[in-house]
Amino acid sequence: MNTSASSRELVSTQNGEVPQLPKHKVKIKKPGQRACNEANDKGKFCGGHLKRWFYAADVLEQECGCVEKAWGSEREVYRCEFCQTLYLPSPEDERGMNVAGPGQLSIFGFVPKERK
Repeated sequence: MNTSASSRELVSTQNGEVPQLPKHKVKIKKPGQRACNEANDKGKFCGGHLKRWFYAADVLEQECGCVEKAWGSEREVYRCEFCQTLYLPSPEDERGMNVAGPGQLSIFGFVPKERK
């Protein structure tokens, strides 16, 4: 990783798949993924919940500011509650679907609203 880049530049990963930010590790969320799959130096998975992160309102991120400079203020981003790894939504996920998944159909005969 390029450590001499300014906070406004995106830094490419070694494999070139996901653009990295200088102060944050960034990954792509797999379809339906709800837990962090980042491994520590011993090879153990983190397993923290992925939660929607509203970085524009985060006081600590406002000091850093590299996420908002790179992606704007309205980007959909998820963050691990333990290791703080950032996850971008998967392009294969349905738009507007809850991070927990689509849910189940009612056994009482109710018909769910059509998804847009």
